[in-house]
Amino acid sequence: MEKENEEDRELEIKFSKKSIIKAMNRSPEPEPEHHQKLTLSNLDLLSGRFPVTYLYLYHNTGLMNNNFSCTVETLKISLAQTLSYYYPFAGRIIQDPDSGEPLIICDNTGALLVEAQANVPLRKLDFYNFDDSLRGKLVLSVNPDFPTQVQVTHYACGGVSITFTFDHALGDATAFGKFLSSWSQLAQNLPLSCIPDHRRDRIRPRFPPTYHPSLDDTFVKCTLEEIRNVPKTNILLKRLYYVDVSSINKLQSLACGAEGNKQSQRTKIEAFSAYLWKVMASSIDKRHAKCKMGWLVDGRGRLNSIGDDSSSMSNYIGNVLSVAIEEASIAEIKHGSMREIANKVHEAIAKVSNEAHFLDLIDWIEWHKPGLMLSKAVLGREGPALVLSSGSRFPVTELDFGFGSPVLGTVSSIIENSGVGYMNQRPSARGDGSWIISAILWPELAAALESESNSVFQPLRASHLQI
Repeated sequence: MEKENEEDRELEIKFSKKSIIKAMNRSPEPEPEHHQKLTLSNLDLLSGRFPVTYLYLYHNTGLMNNNFSCTVETLKISLAQTLSYYYPFAGRIIQDPDSGEPLIICDNTGALLVEAQANVPLRKLDFYNFDDSLRGKLVLSVNPDFPTQVQVTHYACGGVSITFTFDHALGDATAFGKFLSSWSQLAQNLPLSCIPDHRRDRIRPRFPPTYHPSLDDTFVKCTLEEIRNVPKTNILLKRLYYVDVSSINKLQSLACGAEGNKQSQRTKIEAFSAYLWKVMASSIDKRHAKCKMGWLVDGRGRLNSIGDDSSSMSNYIGNVLSVAIEEASIAEIKHGSMREIANKVHEAIAKVSNEAHFLDLIDWIEWHKPGLMLSKAVLGREGPALVLSSGSRFPVTELDFGFGSPVLGTVSSIIENSGVGYMNQRPSARGDGSWIISAILWPELAAALESESNSVFQPLRASHLQI
């Protein structure tokens, strides 16, 4: 009878405890003076200071021994160890009185960890219309005093969810993935696979700074207030979707065509983008003749000559992102073949996937300082647009904190206003090549995606997570 009552309940969250977790001092030596204050790099100023939230769900496998308090205490200890390596994550972000730009004070203020209890089992969460579950429940609120915030929620079934919320000034998805992987490894008493590199001064402009004028068409200087007060739009729907591996493979086959030569090959993300762009074009009203798509691009593998030495940027903790934006007429996208649109996607991404672009971007920001910078499309100033972020290498099943691998790992945005549609791709925890898509959409686009007869976008259900 009790289980039947649980199934009938509406989700309610009871917040039981808040803790401040400080970095465990693993070194007898004090931190060098230059580690106490981290000036943001030029590429950090392009982050927008948006809060970035990741959600992971853990089924009750028995490894937690039905002792939530013990599970949380173990997480606290390993988090303190992790913060000793990622010390900026335990700091504060203030406005530099001299430059007016954000500044990270590495004073070990600590990370905020919230404990909570849910009155329903994991499978009762509304995974499709997930914003109702997330806002004020699985993420209590964003406290500006703590750039790193964690909420651990225990469910009636014995399962657990963990939400991690970061200030974007701390880093990008690659940096946050390194942080979470390190935390998982320390929780399991494993050696770290990454020794983080916090030298933000590795990314600096050339002298004199110079850039291609096309960057003026893509990026704009703005204030934090302008970012936080993006004009109200109808891009309000937040959805989680499941995309089966068979659909992904079919789209890639359509995008590659029949030639079979290497030049005609297109990646899964390029093929998925082509399909997405075509559906998007069908959802835009007749007032618009054109639309845009964008793709986030990580510069770590492209910046080979930057910094004082030739060491790899792979462990660099900070923001190293740009965005490729491509505009096309709606008629061109509607009538083009999957192969033609995929080629267009490939060419657009190739324009920014190189060192020259990133060096120019660093210099463009130098010319426009002080202040923050952002893509014009992201600010909603460029008409209908959709930005796609690929997280193929972001840790999902690897994020085991000692009580098993997650059944879901995804981005879950808590921002209230968005000037652009947004999709984030992550591998499914099933490990079969399927994807989880986190999306912020306008209603017509959501309807178009979900009405497609081939059902590429399936609203995420508990059955997809096998719980």
